[in-house]
Amino acid sequence: MATATSSTVEDVMALPEGSGRCDLIAGEVHEMAPAGGEHSLIAGTFAWVIGAFASERGLGSILVAEPGFILRRDPDTMLSPDVAYVATDRMPPADQRVGPWPMAPDLAVEVISPSERSRLVAAKVTAYLDGGCRLVWIVEPRRRTVTVWTPDRISGVYREGDVLDGGEVLPGFTMTVAAVFATMA
Repeated sequence: MATATSSTVEDVMALPEGSGRCDLIAGEVHEMAPAGGEHSLIAGTFAWVIGAFASERGLGSILVAEPGFILRRDPDTMLSPDVAYVATDRMPPADQRVGPWPMAPDLAVEVISPSERSRLVAAKVTAYLDGGCRLVWIVEPRRRTVTVWTPDRISGVYREGDVLDGGEVLPGFTMTVAAVFATMA
């Protein structure tokens, strides 16, 4: 549900704890239902596999628990992907890691919940890419697909027989789409 008035990052950050999950897109707060177990299992698979790959190679860090990324100001856009990857050379200094980060992740993974509308998903993809994100993976559990977006826009819809790769963002990274959905068996 979107609010009628324009909100800021500061407004969202001032919400009482326990207010629920939300994204801020062009000044509109979009409340989301709590993630379910399936959603969390899929996000956890991505975090574990990408995290192990990046850690072994010293490439960057995985962020989970819906970190806030400020992608635009006036009107404000702040998104909190299910899983985010940030390359080591783009990590903010340690003393600037509290609160939302004023940057886009290199990779944003969004696991789509049954209640999310396609218009909101499209707005998120556009916000990530316009904000500087280099790779966006939209995971649709019901369809068992992962749609890959780059700054040049859609690069493919991957199904269970396909293999995802990290492209220039995570060179050498591969993961089968079947592995993404293995927890749903």
